Amino acid sequence: MTEATSKIALVTGAGTGVGRAASLALMDKGYTVVLAGRRIEMLEETAKLGPAGKSLCVSADMANPAAIAALFDKVKATYGRLDVLFNNAGMGAPPVNFEDLPLEQWQAVVNTNLTAPFLCTQHAFRIMKDQTPRGGRIINNGSISAHAPRPFSAAYTSTKHAITGLTKASNLDGRMYDIAVGQVDIGNAATPMTDRMVNGPGVLQPDGTTKHEPRMDAKAVGDAVAYMAGLPLDANVLFMTVMATKMPFVGRG
Repeated sequence: MTEATSKIALVTGAGTGVGRAASLALMDKGYTVVLAGRRIEMLEETAKLGPAGKSLCVSADMANPAAIAALFDKVKATYGRLDVLFNNAGMGAPPVNFEDLPLEQWQAVVNTNLTAPFLCTQHAFRIMKDQTPRGGRIINNGSISAHAPRPFSAAYTSTKHAITGLTKASNLDGRMYDIAVGQVDIGNAATPMTDRMVNGPGVLQPDGTTKHEPRMDAKAVGDAVAYMAGLPLDANVLFMTVMATKMPFVGRG
């Protein structure tokens, strides 16, 4: 594992859930972490949970290309380099019948879950290819939905399948710059997004029933991201699945 005491990481969606867990894990490994997200108060809460002086909070809306550009300008101006990018920010659409999903909602999910990671990866490439030492690592937040959908999740599932393509393409194109790109596919991490899995009737299953589902501590995902980040650049975890052991995925349920 590489020494991280002088390395810079950027995490999008760092104010809650997996983004917060990954940010804290990276800080614990010695990284200085740029915490990006829409709500500055949540980013500041993440910063307080980590070591003093090891983070920078930057408010940025991942649906706004200009805000994304300004975020990376801030990273470059402040630190002069970028070693790790975790493309984590994401959103879902309301669970409605496929034919009733509004185009505006589809486009909102595509903008946040796919276009934003594409733009962030482009900006990261531009910094990483010209810095000394050259190169860096980009980690994309995929999902179990990159393999199998949930009912009424066309927008989310489509973007997560697309992230797999982005991971492969950018990993290939990053070779010439010593940029390694990988993906962590997450299943049922305990975050605000998955609280519905354990509250009320639970979540809809393919057979039309609703059930509670097992979850896992989001720290397990954060630790996995930190492991991927810490590898030397001549090694790469292309895909990793981190999931609640008993969630309904393997074995058709």
